Amino acid sequence: MKSFRWNRNPDQDGPLADVNMTPLIDVSLVLVIILLLATPLAFESSLALRQTATAMANTSEEAVVAQVSLDILSDSEVRVNEDVVQVQNLPETIAPLLAMAASKEVAVRCADQVSHGTFVQVLDIAKLSGAMGVAVARN
Repeated sequence: MKSFRWNRNPDQDGPLADVNMTPLIDVSLVLVIILLLATPLAFESSLALRQTATAMANTSEEAVVAQVSLDILSDSEVRVNEDVVQVQNLPETIAPLLAMAASKEVAVRCADQVSHGTFVQVLDIAKLSGAMGVAVARN
């Protein structure tokens, strides 16, 4: 007597057709892991950044006048509109301006020699001072 695989009936002829589910399960689990890792990164940034050309095109003339402009000159100095202030004094300078601004947006321009940490620190100060949006300008 012959032994057949999968207790197949010897009367049945034709190929053995069963689907291998292992690759499908492997790919599905990899996609789930990628989504689990990528989802927190998508929600990490709560600060919307736009290029200034786009930001200026979408605002009216009155809002452009009331917009706060930050020029990061060095690691310790920032020009707020036309006044040069120290980075540690930036919250006291920018908060009243943002309170009176119509658009609550800040345009930031950064010099080449400024460190990345200072740039991020100025963005954080602007956000904590009440900025609703930030437009980053090119030099």
